[in-house]
Amino acid sequence: MKLYRTSSGTIITKNNQCYQLPDSGWDSFINDDDLFQKMQLLIKTLAPTGKTIDQYKILPPIESQELWACGVTYLRSKQGRQEESKAAGGSDFYAKVYDAERPEVFFKATAHRVVGDKEKVSIRKDSVWDVPEPELTLLVSSSGKIIGYTIGNDMSSRSIEGENPLYLPQAKTYDGCAAIGPCIYVPGKPLPLNTEIVLIITRKQQTVFGGTVTLSQMKRTPEELVSFVYRACSFPKGCLIMTGTGIVPGSDFTLLSGDEISISIGEIGTLTNTVR
Repeated sequence: MKLYRTSSGTIITKNNQCYQLPDSGWDSFINDDDLFQKMQLLIKTLAPTGKTIDQYKILPPIESQELWACGVTYLRSKQGRQEESKAAGGSDFYAKVYDAERPEVFFKATAHRVVGDKEKVSIRKDSVWDVPEPELTLLVSSSGKIIGYTIGNDMSSRSIEGENPLYLPQAKTYDGCAAIGPCIYVPGKPLPLNTEIVLIITRKQQTVFGGTVTLSQMKRTPEELVSFVYRACSFPKGCLIMTGTGIVPGSDFTLLSGDEISISIGEIGTLTNTVR
């Protein structure tokens, strides 16, 4: 089942049917350790709307939740970070955190800096090397339980981060710095490790970059990442956590205004954004 936040309210989809939920509010509805069971019971009491999901205005699936992110969780990410920070002498830090017990986790954004499917992401005007980072993103309840999944695009200013690792907040957090969506996928069991993440970047209708990675290549488990984010922080409305990227374009690539970024993950679907 999938859960959509729309301008008309919360919608559940199952078997291509849409079910409109009573207006209980996004925050209170999703923050439930038994979200899957609750959704199953609800659609038994509701009649299909007769519409398809593309007839609704879909909003990013975030309201009062914070968006956090994890870095250097794939080998390719470690290599990319080392490449960009070599001149600044910071490459050793990324090798160490890849092998360390404690992962890299950082605050990414609140809802007003996050865009949804078909909306525009941004690149900073003071950055000259910018990339998307396609990531499996977890929906986690206030108790710390993973209850759903979505797609995340962790936009990154590599020229700023590479200049000095202490510039990470500036490289990562700004208006339009992240996209998530199009839905929350709520399965009855965790995603299989062979689930693929696919990134395609097009420019003037031509593919200029593409890459694929599977969840099996992630060095840390989703549960491990959640445990560190929640170790000393509380999230009364739940939290969204990006789990890191295994697809990193080389130093010869940077995003340009007008580029289209398409990220697909298994049963979740596809998140598409254009660079402002």
